[in-house]
Amino acid sequence: MRKKQFKAESKKLLDMMINSIYTHKEIFLRELISNASDAIDKLYFRSLTDESVGMSKEDFKIKIDLDKDSRTITVTDNGCGMTAEELEGNLGTIAKSGSLDFKNENETKTDVEIIGQFGVGFYSAFMVSDKVTVLSKAFGSDEANLWTSQGADGYTIEPAEKDAAGTVITLYLKADTDDEKYSEFLETYRITSIVKKYSDYIRYPILLDVETTKPVEGKEDEYETVTETKTLNSMVPIWRKNKSEITREEYESFYKDKFYDYEKPAKVIHSKVEGQATYDALLYIPKKAPFNYYSKEYEKGLQLYSNGVLIMDKCPDLLPDYFSFVKGLVDSADLSLNISREVLQHDYQLKLIAKTIEKKIKTELTNMLNKDREVYEEFYKSFGMQLKYGLYENYGMNKEVLKDLIMFVSSYEDKMSTLGEYVSRMKEGQDNIYYACGETKAKIDMLPQVEAVKDKGYEILYFTDNVDEFAIQMLMEYEGKHFVNVCADNLNLGTDEEKEALKKENEEAKDMLSRMKESLGDSVTEVRFTNALKNYPACLTSEGMLSTEMEKVLNSMPNAAGIKAETVLEINSNHPIAEKLKTLDDETLEKYTKLLYMQARLIGGLSVEDPSEFSKLISELMV
Repeated sequence: MRKKQFKAESKKLLDMMINSIYTHKEIFLRELISNASDAIDKLYFRSLTDESVGMSKEDFKIKIDLDKDSRTITVTDNGCGMTAEELEGNLGTIAKSGSLDFKNENETKTDVEIIGQFGVGFYSAFMVSDKVTVLSKAFGSDEANLWTSQGADGYTIEPAEKDAAGTVITLYLKADTDDEKYSEFLETYRITSIVKKYSDYIRYPILLDVETTKPVEGKEDEYETVTETKTLNSMVPIWRKNKSEITREEYESFYKDKFYDYEKPAKVIHSKVEGQATYDALLYIPKKAPFNYYSKEYEKGLQLYSNGVLIMDKCPDLLPDYFSFVKGLVDSADLSLNISREVLQHDYQLKLIAKTIEKKIKTELTNMLNKDREVYEEFYKSFGMQLKYGLYENYGMNKEVLKDLIMFVSSYEDKMSTLGEYVSRMKEGQDNIYYACGETKAKIDMLPQVEAVKDKGYEILYFTDNVDEFAIQMLMEYEGKHFVNVCADNLNLGTDEEKEALKKENEEAKDMLSRMKESLGDSVTEVRFTNALKNYPACLTSEGMLSTEMEKVLNSMPNAAGIKAETVLEINSNHPIAEKLKTLDDETLEKYTKLLYMQARLIGGLSVEDPSEFSKLISELMV
């Protein structure tokens, strides 16, 4: 026996991998189990055409043994095993992968599912061990060999004794420190939880001897400790079964257990995709948002598996932000993984999967909207705001995906309405989609302009979320119809004759309106008469893209810089106040103007900058 050295570059890689590549030490067990599964796959594949193997799929297994006294963890498989040369090649040269070679040799055969593609996963064992031995006997060989290493110093290979083909890997755990408690990996519950988390769907049984206490038969109040061999993994992923084999209850039970929701999901999406992107997906649309959904603490992402082995608990790249409410998983063998299998390369395959998942979610949401309206509206109460944020972000880049999914309460029967439904009900010759903004529907109905637009027979959409108007401005138009805020200065609901009469009235009162504008300073850009109001004496309308509601939203944010919308004070030309104003002297006109402006702000849901002046003006005019 002669001690051999790792190559210099391999020593550096080993040191880097042990100390920095893997972020969770528990990963070592996932890697060893995956390697064991690969070894069994190779022999099972051979058994399909070679009767001398003499084993069926049911004969293959992976065994874990824990020894607290010697502080060892042993992982045993009855797979293909390795010769001395293979031990040298696979374990003596880091990043040499026998699994990858086998996969490349058999890539045209559909029965081959090899998990490991890099020969470095094995070395994760050194994160928790200061010594590792590998006893292996290749199938068909009469010789066994023992590979032993204590890390970067090198390794030895010597002849050994072993009855059957397969591999036994023994880890000698490091001593506990103040920061690391390696002894936890000798506990049955810890090993069980790691297997359940990462390797639950390995397709061969993973066995562990578990001590349990049972009553002694025939002896009352006496108990004995017995050892039972338990299978830790379920082996068959639910998402790999045919849909016809899975009941609704099984889908829902899996969702509740896996994603910790006490409610049933609103929608289950189970799909198998083959082609440029090949993967299985099991997605769930929840009914209600978790308590932290609209907070920074919420993490989006789907679980990512490679041939049933968990690679990432939450892969954010598989979901766009506007569909971040979706829970579920994707299982694909085609993704390029980095050497630790923890981080995905941002490659074409990943983007392709993400794109097809996005389309699938959009399709299923559309189907829910059209065929199960009640369920969709319940879902929308929780997640509609996220869809509207999706419209707004990235300058409206996602509007084609989302525009048919958003809804608003409508003045038509006071029900939720999509934009498409609104357009289908538009009056002949109507070119605009009218909306109004406010904290609640009740407060919006108090706006003077809403009363006037309804009186003309037009339907109004109620915008009560802060993001609504911002999102709609990014959408810009829907089926050629433009969005118009009823509180904007370009409402233009009158006939040509009415518009001409109003223009004449404003021209005749130009001097008075100019004095009113001067008395308000920079608070408004203009004062003018309007015929768009019904019963209210005055209102504020906004000019340009920034409305008064958007002003409120922006100024409520941290570090707001006093953003101000450009507003116009409009006086109802059909209200008695219009004639009254024409009879006032300059001093009284100024008081009336300020009072009308303050009233208009209050009606529009804005604050009065000087409440004491408002009170004083009312008192003076009352006297």
